[in-house]
Amino acid sequence: MPRYAVACPAAASLLVVSLVLAGCATPEARLRKAFATQSTGVIQLPSGVIEISSELRTAPGAHDLEIVGSGTLLKAASDFRGRAMLVFEGASQIKLRDFSIDGNRDALEKPLAMAPPENAFRVWYPSNGMLFDMVRGLEISRVLISNVVNFPILASRSSGIRIHNVQVDDSGSHNAARRNNASGGILFEEGCTDFEVRDSTFQNILGNALWTHSLLKAPRQEDGRFIANRFNTIGRDAIQVGHASRVRVEDNAGEKIGLPQNAIDVENGATPVGLDTAGDVDHSVYLRNKFEEIDGQCIDLDGFHDGSVIENTCINRALVDHYPYGHFGIVMNDSDPNARSTNIEIKGNTIDGAKFGGLFLVGSGHRVIGNIFRHLNEAHCNENPQVPCIYKKDEPKMLESGIYLSRGTVRAEIDHGNIIRDNQISGYKMDTRCIGAAPGVSLRANTIEGNTCSGEIEKR
Repeated sequence: MPRYAVACPAAASLLVVSLVLAGCATPEARLRKAFATQSTGVIQLPSGVIEISSELRTAPGAHDLEIVGSGTLLKAASDFRGRAMLVFEGASQIKLRDFSIDGNRDALEKPLAMAPPENAFRVWYPSNGMLFDMVRGLEISRVLISNVVNFPILASRSSGIRIHNVQVDDSGSHNAARRNNASGGILFEEGCTDFEVRDSTFQNILGNALWTHSLLKAPRQEDGRFIANRFNTIGRDAIQVGHASRVRVEDNAGEKIGLPQNAIDVENGATPVGLDTAGDVDHSVYLRNKFEEIDGQCIDLDGFHDGSVIENTCINRALVDHYPYGHFGIVMNDSDPNARSTNIEIKGNTIDGAKFGGLFLVGSGHRVIGNIFRHLNEAHCNENPQVPCIYKKDEPKMLESGIYLSRGTVRAEIDHGNIIRDNQISGYKMDTRCIGAAPGVSLRANTIEGNTCSGEIEKR
């Protein structure tokens, strides 16, 4: 297919537009003209830096449209105003590749609270990198996105999304208390389906790096895949699966989760997590993910049910004082009114180094088999006055137990019918505190056998 240069005025009938710096208009004006008039074909971006002062929107009904860079940097102007630098609405079969975006966060960031519950993030957070709303068919590859005020990529009510080999750096904004407001990463919301992010990197993200928004009033996300991504220095969650069904999270790796510590949203109880869950999440798989140095939880299963957590690894190597927001390794919970903690397979996982216990268990029908929980209770609960270890006065064994069978948190969920078998549990006084239960919970109501419990403190 031949390539053409944009003339003055640009010819809207061209299927392939090659933008050049020479001509009668500024680079931004020519680019804006191409976006507004070119509904299909290829838009070839010029090399160099192009400042963007407001939203670049594709033509109505854009389809089978490819936007290709060549040493191109799209940079938000210091007076930029808009929802995102690039906005795609009601489009189909869109491809973007081989360019960079700089959101000019230093000039544009303003204090912003996290969106109130039941608000779509696309209407709350401005100054994003790219916004896709009601898009069917999207591929983003070899794109570098940095210094974005809020979300580098935000997809809402969209399907057929493939994001790979993308790099996201130094993004996200603060609230008035200078804590993270959850922004900074790639987000899917309002019922996105058939989406995938793989082989991408996230570094220095203030909020959550890669996630689906748990918006109760919206349809759940479905059929997603987060595969082989890398995370470094994340202030909230590396990965969060929220309000979703049939999501696979496989072979991801991260380190330094919960940094910088002064940006952790302590006022709203946003404990950092390597792999988090929120809302109603079922028929999903967390497989072979690995995280190191987490100032928080390894895996949170709040609202997770009828799914699998297999062969994941979390390692903390420093002394307990290094993790002020440290927690259990794996935590179940029951916050969502539509979900009950049932039928989870937790198999072959390794937790090496936890401030409290290895597993906080909620619910019934779980299979906890062949896990390794070592270097547990690094806080030495309840014998270390420097660390408060009584979360509930009537449950003093909660934080000192290797595996703790609870009676629920938000509502009563008496643990029963669980299988806890062939696990290796070791750490501070784990020979006598290996498996504990809340008052009113019977260990005999569960199958507990073949577990190895040791109070010896192994050398790292």
